[in-house]
Amino acid sequence: MHFQKLLFDIGKALSGEEVKALAFLCTDILGRNLSSVESASGLFSRLRDQGFLSAEQPHLLTELLIIIQRVRLTRDVDLPAEPSSLISPYRKMLYNLSEELTADDLKDMKFLLHSYLPRRKLEENVSTLEIWLEMEHKDLMNEHNLHLLEILISKVCPMLKDKINQLKAQQETPTSPATQESGRQGSLSAPNAPNQVPQSLGAEGTGLFEMQDSPSGFNGGGDCAALSLGLSGHLKIEVVETMPPPKNMSCSEPPTSQPSDTNTEVLGTYPMTSAKRGICLIVNNFDFTKFKNYQNREGTMKDEERLHKVFAWLGFEVEVKHDCEGEQMLTALRELASRNHGQADCLVCCVLSHGDEGCVYGVDGHTVAIKELKEPFNGLNCASLAGKPKLFFIQACQGTGEQKAVNVVPDGPEDSAVCSDAFKASDAIPSEADFLLGMSTVPSFVSYRHRKNGSWFIESLCQNLVQMVPKGCDLVSIMTLVNADVAKKTDEAGVKKQMPQPAFSLRRKVVFPIPKGLPPSLSH
Repeated sequence: MHFQKLLFDIGKALSGEEVKALAFLCTDILGRNLSSVESASGLFSRLRDQGFLSAEQPHLLTELLIIIQRVRLTRDVDLPAEPSSLISPYRKMLYNLSEELTADDLKDMKFLLHSYLPRRKLEENVSTLEIWLEMEHKDLMNEHNLHLLEILISKVCPMLKDKINQLKAQQETPTSPATQESGRQGSLSAPNAPNQVPQSLGAEGTGLFEMQDSPSGFNGGGDCAALSLGLSGHLKIEVVETMPPPKNMSCSEPPTSQPSDTNTEVLGTYPMTSAKRGICLIVNNFDFTKFKNYQNREGTMKDEERLHKVFAWLGFEVEVKHDCEGEQMLTALRELASRNHGQADCLVCCVLSHGDEGCVYGVDGHTVAIKELKEPFNGLNCASLAGKPKLFFIQACQGTGEQKAVNVVPDGPEDSAVCSDAFKASDAIPSEADFLLGMSTVPSFVSYRHRKNGSWFIESLCQNLVQMVPKGCDLVSIMTLVNADVAKKTDEAGVKKQMPQPAFSLRRKVVFPIPKGLPPSLSH
């Protein structure tokens, strides 16, 4: 009740413009559809529902109030002095720019953008923050593509370019071999070259207003007539388009061949800033005596041991469920999804079991579809993990076929030389954003497990995590190394082969922070 009253008091102290500013700053962590947020209480409720704000963790509120320069209010309501770090530097910079731009600056900027944004988005009552959101919506700007923003600022208020340059310098300063970002769900448009800046105004007060191609738009190449624009009655700017014209413009010349743009986006990384990475759930099904078609999964305890050591080393809180029936697996996953993961960076789930096409087996022989394993954690069912990576690793066969080229047994029915855990590729590809599904083998083929040393896939996964995380390697690259490693393995006869299959809908790189502790020993 005390925290609820605190939020109420803060809401009463904020103006309508300040509430809009807070909603803008929360765009990346709550998603872009914040138009329905009309009050501070509405915004605070959404932050609480998604696990970003609580009586125990009010630090985001401190951060937001500090950004909008309401520091005294944080003291008046006795908020903790330490802010969170959930708001990205990019989002802060956009807010700070909006605070510095005058009404005349905004009017000039809208005039420059008249060919790129709908007219209703450029009306007099539209604020600078709303302009920024519309530019992002049209993929004209994101944290890796500041070129258009630089041009606009250089024309309407050149002294503010320092704020953009400071952000770019911060982005180029590595925090580890793979630089991390905070808080923002990145767009998929291509960035500009890091050192590409707009040409400055010449002595005559004119310059080039260049915009770069966006791969999600057009391929660039039309030579469009230059436009002469008058701003505030005194500033004349020559506009030369290096990207295709907006839809409401046409080129005066036929398209000509242009050198292809080989710039590729430097993908950002998911934030990994919490004290704990999150939960790592291991479901380890060993005892199949209830299900006569299958034998016990000898060697699986070695897989569990390795996974436990490695993910604990990476900062995860590891939980293990043994010998789950089908419904018990689903219950465990749903219970995990019901928790508040607001202070976690990601989630890991490892399933070690027998299986069949499109599913894994509980120890009672009841099946659980792969998509049912993931469903509790999608954006609708687990809001506190929205925008965060959800990583699933499944050790089981996907079919009864042997890939040709120990005591090795397949994770499948014992009356066949191999087991079936196959499912169609369309089932394996996550339908929700921010999932990675690491399967131990490709569809229609078996996955091998040594009776004493554990499975090829889990052994390689753990070894490569231990070796490559300290080098700053991202998870998809690590999974590629696992593919290469497992593909080289064979049974003692040199006949049986295996090929893992990762599938993912990640929108950023997953780069685990380098652990401070010594890496675990994974010897047999």
